[in-house]
Amino acid sequence: MALYADIEKRLGAFHLKVRLEAEDHVLALLGASGSGKSMTLKCIAGIETPDRGRIVLDGVTLFDSERRINLAPQKRRVGYLFQQYALFPNMTVAQNIACGVRGGGKKDARVREMLAAMRLDDAANKKPYQLSGGQQQRVALARILVNEPDVMLLDEPFSALDSHLRFQLEGEVRSAIRRFGKTVLLVSHNRDEVYRLSDRIAIMRAGRIETVGEKAAVFADPKTRSGAILTGCKNVARLEKRGERLAYVPDWGMTLHTGADIGEAASIGIRMHDIHPAREGRNVQRCAVVEVIENPFSLTVMLRPIDAPQAVPIGWEVEKGAWTGADEVSVCLPPENILLLRE
Repeated sequence: MALYADIEKRLGAFHLKVRLEAEDHVLALLGASGSGKSMTLKCIAGIETPDRGRIVLDGVTLFDSERRINLAPQKRRVGYLFQQYALFPNMTVAQNIACGVRGGGKKDARVREMLAAMRLDDAANKKPYQLSGGQQQRVALARILVNEPDVMLLDEPFSALDSHLRFQLEGEVRSAIRRFGKTVLLVSHNRDEVYRLSDRIAIMRAGRIETVGEKAAVFADPKTRSGAILTGCKNVARLEKRGERLAYVPDWGMTLHTGADIGEAASIGIRMHDIHPAREGRNVQRCAVVEVIENPFSLTVMLRPIDAPQAVPIGWEVEKGAWTGADEVSVCLPPENILLLRE
């Protein structure tokens, strides 16, 4: 099912202005808190009303400010999974799922089918407080899917969970997404879960979509400073252009060749795992080891150029078994791995 939205909404000083398209894939909205991700979902679902714009789902206009169309949420065929699942505490699992059935006829049969599909048969008569976190999530998903919506909206579905349970429940959501087989919008600020669950990623900042594309392409070239940070790049700094493919980075005390023309880029970045040891070639830097930080399965070695003692250290990710414990090391920041970033 195809989803199109081109909307604006002002809330005080905040201005949401978003245009997006998605069709039978998972589009993730990745952004920091307050960037407008959840508000975008609420406008699509009809919980909030945009000031202007259009929202069209599979050829059906849900909202059009010029034509004064604004379908009620229950008429939009949109499945919305809230952060806290919003189950009714006084109802059983079966009753919660039945609340999602629209129209008459065969309600009991549809509920039974969904209980079986989501492996909830044994919990049908339990109340939400008697369920595990995973079961509660499956009930919430079942309540959405039982109505056969045309689009599914997932709003930070793992935000309240610890890391182990989060990873387990990602599997449940992946299964539900495959079963659904239509357009899904996922909101998150967690780059790892976004990468595992989505097909395409839209980077959001301050109410705007800055970058959108296939997930691998967005991680390889996030295009903006905030996009690089959101996708996990720890080494980001301002640049001063010294040539079409030559940049000086004052914070790092380094002059670096880039793999592409700098153009209008204002910042530069390189991921910690894209730095590697080298003694010759372009962008080789002789560095002092400032600090070695131990992670569970790797080391982060903080480096500062020998000839720039006041520079801000950059991080280099090293496998534990590969680290020699040296006080100085020569490393290469390969030009092809340099990220050129707009504001």
